[in-house]
Amino acid sequence: MMPPAHPFDDDKLKEECGVFGVIGTQDASNFVALGLHALQHRGQEAGGIVSYDAELGFQSARRFGYVRDNFTSQKIMETLPGSLAIGHVRYSTSGNKGQTAIRDVQPFFGEFAMGGAAIAHNGNITNANALRRELIERGSIFQSSSDSECIIHLMARSLQRNIPERMEDALRRVEGAFSIVAMTRTKLIGVRDPLGVRPLVLGRVGDGWALSSETCALDIIGAEFVREIEPGEMVVITDKGVESLFPFRRVAPRFCIFEHVYFSRPDSILGGRSVYETREAIGRELAKEAPVDADLVCPVPDSGTPAAIGFSLQSGIPYAMGIIRNQYMGRTFIEPTEQIRNMGVRLKLNVNRALIRGKRVILVDDSVVRGTTSRKIKEMILDAGAAEVHFRIASPPTAWPCFYGVDTPQREKLLAATMSEDEMRAHLGVDSLKFISLDGLYRAVGEAKGRNNACPQYCDACFSGEYPVKPSDMLEKGFEMKAAE
Repeated sequence: MMPPAHPFDDDKLKEECGVFGVIGTQDASNFVALGLHALQHRGQEAGGIVSYDAELGFQSARRFGYVRDNFTSQKIMETLPGSLAIGHVRYSTSGNKGQTAIRDVQPFFGEFAMGGAAIAHNGNITNANALRRELIERGSIFQSSSDSECIIHLMARSLQRNIPERMEDALRRVEGAFSIVAMTRTKLIGVRDPLGVRPLVLGRVGDGWALSSETCALDIIGAEFVREIEPGEMVVITDKGVESLFPFRRVAPRFCIFEHVYFSRPDSILGGRSVYETREAIGRELAKEAPVDADLVCPVPDSGTPAAIGFSLQSGIPYAMGIIRNQYMGRTFIEPTEQIRNMGVRLKLNVNRALIRGKRVILVDDSVVRGTTSRKIKEMILDAGAAEVHFRIASPPTAWPCFYGVDTPQREKLLAATMSEDEMRAHLGVDSLKFISLDGLYRAVGEAKGRNNACPQYCDACFSGEYPVKPSDMLEKGFEMKAAE
């Protein structure tokens, strides 16, 4: 297992995957490797690239670990020639967590009557178990434990004439969240599910094109951001240009609001808005909703930083780096005995003692999941001599699991599922604890009137328990949804 990008292994929600594809450039796989490097925060467990070359056909490489440790090797990159390539970085949300087999690493490849196709999927299919059972009964042989493989089998069974049509056919059977980058011998294909839960953007690179989970990965290859792929849209890109189709029934989109809060990089643009500016606006809203008299505003690095800056600007309380992060934290470099494990947070973060001593400190973080890390940080701040510790959280309480491609603990392990805000404050042992309200979060992402409760503008199921797509596989396993009010 690779260490997560965030300093705390078990106490952050983990985004599932990042996808990237390029067509119409020499050595497309090199561009894909760079794009995946910029998307590394979306998955650190493993990565894969598939390329196509007219003489050598489809070639693929899949590796565990970071992009920089694998796809910077000239030896590997020389095996991936061609002007068309796609790639994927993963953190397992479906399949066997923690014991991933290399066969679970995407992109997946299938050979069809009309030629081969590879597919990389970001999101989670909520009816994968039912589809898998049906496909196995009909003779499909699965190679992996990933929900994404269902798409390849559904495509194989489709009677449509070409691969984009087969993909349409397959995706009409699929429920849940999917942003997909796929390729044939001559086409780069991008698709977003009708709700547009996960991001996907289109860029221009020289005479060619790129598809990416986020705009920050277009920047790294010097591509120009053209536009977002729309919810429910399929683009088929060839040397003739971009063809746009809308194969699904139109519905009101529900983009994942947590992409704005935490998952996406702050230098990306989402829905025409700078992620950094949105996070700063969240901090401003927090300062209005939950002011507190204090001496310093300190972020929990790095995800709390833009919100802490916003909180400081709005409140007039000075911003300070009260906690310093060790940028070189890889795997724990000594055998992790119990004693070393307890030092875990200190290996990753250290308190700036001279700054903190005697001060009333506001700590700004993006979320509280299990609460284990928040307690450790609070203890470190108090050990350094802080007079008071106030937590301000840049998202509402996370009380429900995500089934659309985010690795969330079971509901009973989410602190907010079992405790009120006041009980959480007592549990964490801080002087005050306040979360941004759901309306405040909506205002910060540009919805001036807040959340439209009759028809929410975003997917916020992890906060509200209102799931836009019924999680049928989980219901089958006994998951209980929130009772209708």
